[in-house]
Amino acid sequence: MAPGRSPCQQPLPEVAAATSVPATEAATDNESVSTPVISAREAEVLGLLGEHLSNAEIAARLFISVRTVESHVSALLRKLEVPDRRALSRRAAGSAGAGRSRPAPALPAPLTAFVGRARECAELAGAVKAHRQVTAVGPGGVGKTRLALAVAAEAEGDFADGVWFCDLVPVTDPSRVAAAVAAALGVGEQPGSGIDDTVVAALADREALLVLDNCEQIADGVAPFVERLLVACPRVRVLATSRARLMVPFEWVFPVPPLSRVGGGDSDAAALFVQRAAAVGRASDPLAGDQVAALCERLDGMALAIELAAARWATLGLDGLAAGLSDQLRILSGGPRADGRHRSVRAVLDWSHELLEPQDRALLRRISVFAVPFTAQAAAEVAGVAPLDTAAVADGLGRLAEQSLLTVARTGTGTRYRALATIRQYGAERLADSGESTAVRSRHLDWCLAAAGELADSADEGHSARFDALAEELRTALAWAAERPERRADAHRLALYVAESAFARNLLDEAQQRFEQAAGLAGDAAGAAALRSAAGVAGCRGSGDEMFRLHRAAAAAARRAGDAAAAGRDLATAATVAYRFSSTFARIPAVSEARALLAEARELCPQGDPANDAALALAETAVVADAYGAVQGDADNLVQKTAAYAERAVELARLAGDPVAESAALDGLSGARSWAGDTFATATAVRRRIEVLDPLPRTPAATHELVDALAMAAGTALGVGELPEARRRAGQLADQPLLAEVGHHATSWLLVADAFAGRGSEVLGGSVRFRDAWERSGRQRSSSLGPAAASVAMVHGLRGDTAARAEWLAIVDEAGTPQEYRRGYGAVCDAVVLLHQGAAEAAWQRVAPEPDQVWKWVCWIWLHWYVGLRAEAAVLAGHPEARARVEAARRTVAGNPVASAQVDRAEALLDGAPERLPAVAAAFEAADCRYQSARTLLLAGGEHAAAGSAALAALGLASPAAPAASR
Repeated sequence: MAPGRSPCQQPLPEVAAATSVPATEAATDNESVSTPVISAREAEVLGLLGEHLSNAEIAARLFISVRTVESHVSALLRKLEVPDRRALSRRAAGSAGAGRSRPAPALPAPLTAFVGRARECAELAGAVKAHRQVTAVGPGGVGKTRLALAVAAEAEGDFADGVWFCDLVPVTDPSRVAAAVAAALGVGEQPGSGIDDTVVAALADREALLVLDNCEQIADGVAPFVERLLVACPRVRVLATSRARLMVPFEWVFPVPPLSRVGGGDSDAAALFVQRAAAVGRASDPLAGDQVAALCERLDGMALAIELAAARWATLGLDGLAAGLSDQLRILSGGPRADGRHRSVRAVLDWSHELLEPQDRALLRRISVFAVPFTAQAAAEVAGVAPLDTAAVADGLGRLAEQSLLTVARTGTGTRYRALATIRQYGAERLADSGESTAVRSRHLDWCLAAAGELADSADEGHSARFDALAEELRTALAWAAERPERRADAHRLALYVAESAFARNLLDEAQQRFEQAAGLAGDAAGAAALRSAAGVAGCRGSGDEMFRLHRAAAAAARRAGDAAAAGRDLATAATVAYRFSSTFARIPAVSEARALLAEARELCPQGDPANDAALALAETAVVADAYGAVQGDADNLVQKTAAYAERAVELARLAGDPVAESAALDGLSGARSWAGDTFATATAVRRRIEVLDPLPRTPAATHELVDALAMAAGTALGVGELPEARRRAGQLADQPLLAEVGHHATSWLLVADAFAGRGSEVLGGSVRFRDAWERSGRQRSSSLGPAAASVAMVHGLRGDTAARAEWLAIVDEAGTPQEYRRGYGAVCDAVVLLHQGAAEAAWQRVAPEPDQVWKWVCWIWLHWYVGLRAEAAVLAGHPEARARVEAARRTVAGNPVASAQVDRAEALLDGAPERLPAVAAAFEAADCRYQSARTLLLAGGEHAAAGSAALAALGLASPAAPAASR
């Protein structure tokens, strides 16, 4: 809880490979599969890396900025899973014999050939080039998806960042459109923002084509998402497929016509029929061309209708097809359907349905409840009631697949079946007409609950993949159950499971949404518990406002349930959050508001209960701490009061057996210790937090605390000169599942630890990934990002790269907070560079203020670094009080191996005793502060200087200038 530090935040990963989606064999609206991808531009960059060109040379060759090249290199390192630039060059050179690397396909790979439509392809491609948002519209089964995929594949090379495909068929909730797109892009959530904001930020500087397939069922969600995307992402284009236009600005509507029947037996429609008929065992008959053309004409050239008819040719022949189709068309002629083409598709489906045996009809309508590909076993459990048994279901699935009413995919987990969207919708209508809908959907819900229970009991490596495969099924069942009062308890259970699994998969936006949904489906007591979990997720998202709201909502629910003490604890927690995580609030609650919550909590919580007393003591710590700095004359008293409240809260939380509360109390104690100037006690309190939290299950609240504690531990270890410990904790932070995808928040403390240790090469490599993720986040500002950017700037200064240093200082201005840079870590980083450059007087000016003048900005991490640099700068600048500064610094930093060595070096220089410097260099080396060790050898001169220069070169740093003469 130290001033100026940031709470836990989650990184945004770069846009990664397109997600895999199921493939089908029909040339209609639902075919999809995909693989990991590098974009065309990334492939060009990779090829030039193989020629050993620098970033600047690549930028000049491709007419792009150096920054863009850095971004592409960062993406290639991640996608190709190689450690460094040299490995990329070797990868590119190794494939040189086959020509320049080509990007892997980002689009689904259809399992059947695309037939005809040359004119439509050309026209739609032209529309995509001319307009930022094009919607290919047409009835189900006309072939919108296949046409869009063909055009997108052809256009892939025109977009530097590739083409991305998102199938919206499984999405039933309009609010989940952005989440589906994020999954297709491989984008995780960004702290403090919703998934919509995250997707927009990820695509903000991309030159890409986004294909949104099957938009009609959630047009209300697609339209606002697309409109916002187009405004915020000027180089992104959208190609959508839908049965109706989206009604958004900039939309260009492209009506997809039926397949051409011009040319008789040689038409596109006839060619599709013959090709698909051959695929199911019917050889082409040249003499049947006119009959095929006539049949396609009666089918109005609808791709789905033609494919379904072709599947029957082998068993019925053209005469049988014509006879059966004629009967159905007569039945439907003049009916209420809005569109003749739609009547044709429905006619074929009606006709195909009537040709089925009664058991297969029952199976077709019952399996329509499945949202994603399913197994035969799942179908048997849901559909296997009279007149069907398990054997009948298995046989029936095979027959439906043979008749192109189902598609079959062999996967690593077995055979899966899927109905195309049009057929699934048709089956759902038949299910409703049959009167079986409630019974079948109840069985589907029961199956989902059982599957969720099995997954909840498993904790192996495949758990996440199995949840991903099942997630949309669970969401569909949950949406149905939530509207049925008799299944409300089951809906509550399912919502909790989806929430917990979504949290484990870092789908934080959905996790919070589902916990809140679970709260609404439960009684007040269980609802309060779900709201507390939602608050924990909000903390992981970096949204203080949401945490505050949800804890207050939990209090209201607990009060309605008659649990006044729980309500009081929730109110006390809300008051605590208002201070502990104030930097994540859009609107920070006033101190008076927090005090009012605390007063109400005291009234509700009976005294003498450790849990109640711990919550109140922690809130009291926060409220008192919130006044720190506002009362100039009484700061010492406030620090003492804060420490006393925090110590009491720690003890009470321990007595209550609440490790999360104990960690929060220790956070308050570490803040009080840092204000008191006890840097070592601060670090000890933070280490204790990790010890308390490590054994806990990764609930949202515990995860939020642990991520925050690891960030604090990395910083405080740096503050006491424990550089290996700082790097270890920073590595643990980056490895947290919540921060699994490399980003600016995940790697920020690694950059700081490596920079102050002097690992120049590691900092340069990590800085590319940091910057790339930061830019994709929408260039966030956070107090946790400034030190990382300043540390990178410091390393560039130590390398003598003035231009790069200036560039990173500009990032500091944008990513950090100005006061912290000016008075705190910025003074430390700048002084290191200035001393390296021999500008002792400028260094002295940068750290001239007494520590108590900049106390708020240096007390947590930077105090020892500040006073150590201040002592050395005073000596090298010839300041008349240099010896007093050295003596004062020695008292402050006693016990810090790095800062103590720095003071020893300053004293040796002041005493004119360079013979003492090699021992100081050894002390730096023992503390893993390699840069300062090398610099000390250089200052020692003589035979040690060469070793110092070699050590700096090995670190990727430049030899420093000689210090200016003392005055």
